[in-house]
Amino acid sequence: MSAGDSSMLLIERLPDRTIIRLNRPEVRNAIDQSMVEALHAVCAELESEPKVAIITGTSGVFAAGADISQLRDRRRDDALAGINSKIFTRIQELPMPVIALVEGYALGGGAELAFAADFRIGTPTTKIGNPETGLGILAAAGAAWRLRELVGEPRAKEILLAGRTLQAEEAKAIGLLNDVVDPEDLELAGQALADRIASFAPLAVRLSKSAFHAPREAHPLIDNVAQAVLFESQEKYARMDAFLAKREAKKRAKAEAVATEAMDQQREPRTDERGSTE
Repeated sequence: MSAGDSSMLLIERLPDRTIIRLNRPEVRNAIDQSMVEALHAVCAELESEPKVAIITGTSGVFAAGADISQLRDRRRDDALAGINSKIFTRIQELPMPVIALVEGYALGGGAELAFAADFRIGTPTTKIGNPETGLGILAAAGAAWRLRELVGEPRAKEILLAGRTLQAEEAKAIGLLNDVVDPEDLELAGQALADRIASFAPLAVRLSKSAFHAPREAHPLIDNVAQAVLFESQEKYARMDAFLAKREAKKRAKAEAVATEAMDQQREPRTDERGSTE
């Protein structure tokens, strides 16, 4: 296990996953240019060595938004550069799944970061929404299209156009959060989900994610090509052989149990109607 500290992010690197902690607690983990650059750096790692990623906050907050002091000074060319949208797209396109542990506030850019993840787990304190129009701007880093895909048009418009902030149970009810757990169980829940994903064939998970996010017109070609790759993988043979061997072992064990029960019944003395044994 190794850990890294980019000041903006606390990074823990494990063999099958990387844990990324947003680390600007003094501003409720607001996402600024330095954090974006740090996220790009860890994305480069995860692209070259694919692993499950867990993104979480610190001090009971996921991310309260983009850094307003920086947004205040951004101009037309900054918007066209897509500073936040590029990093959130890169996170969404990471080879392996991304899990966001969303405790406390996930607003504005913080919500858009959570939307870019494949899974979102919250706590009762979770508050998620996009209040950008109240600041004279719009949610331009993915919420305008990701949110509609995640929760449907009516709910997305409530959040984006009417500034509705969702509480944890509301977000879970519409599928924006996969689960809501107690704060002390949040990391355990994230690790358990990462464990489950890591138990599957990594290449199969990667190609499943790629196929899932491919545009409709790419199907069924992308599914067939991905399956062709997997059909030739040694891990497919190893896992299927193990499955078949386990199934055969269960069949043998069941047959032996039936045979043993039959033999036991044959050995038992039989009693006639008068109570005497034969």
